[in-house]
Amino acid sequence: MSATSLLAKSAPDTAVTAAPARGLSNASVRPGPDLPLPTMSGDIPADEFRAAMASLAAPVTVVTCYDEAGNPRGLTASAVSSLSLDPPLILVCLDRGSRTHDVLVAANAFTLHLLGPENEDLARTFAGPTDQRFGNVRLASGPTSRHAPQLADSSLRLTCARHDTIEAGDHTILVGRVAASDCQGLAGGLVWHHRGFAHAKPVAGP
Repeated sequence: MSATSLLAKSAPDTAVTAAPARGLSNASVRPGPDLPLPTMSGDIPADEFRAAMASLAAPVTVVTCYDEAGNPRGLTASAVSSLSLDPPLILVCLDRGSRTHDVLVAANAFTLHLLGPENEDLARTFAGPTDQRFGNVRLASGPTSRHAPQLADSSLRLTCARHDTIEAGDHTILVGRVAASDCQGLAGGLVWHHRGFAHAKPVAGP
């Protein structure tokens, strides 16, 4: 199925009954209150959507928090984005099937770690078995570490208070309000693209 097949069932030609105003071409007429938008035939198949999203390069991050017992928990996440400048908000999309989902959604605070090309092993660790994710990982100490675990090998750490959660299909959108930024130098550059790691770098100027 192609992307255009979503528009296979469109509104009939007779739906547009008003003639264009004098001086306006047909191309300038836009749907209004009395001109319904075309309907769509249904959802794109899951495998086709997954294949399309594989072409969308996404940042690789690790999100951490403490559970109710004070144990560190975390996972690798790539559906991450800035959301607002005022107030400073970010969002992380969490699979509700993940064993770490409920802990992250319930935590009052979490830390988003932006990873670089040197952090591929760290990304794999936090995508692996939940009981082995913190086994050989160095943690940083500092004022923000009491709110959420801080991974020492991450160049950029954003500590956030839980701002909101939004149910969206089979995921939960976790919105965090950024309270602290800990940057150790150049950060980022590790992305997930075409089902594998890729390294991003700035394009050289002219």
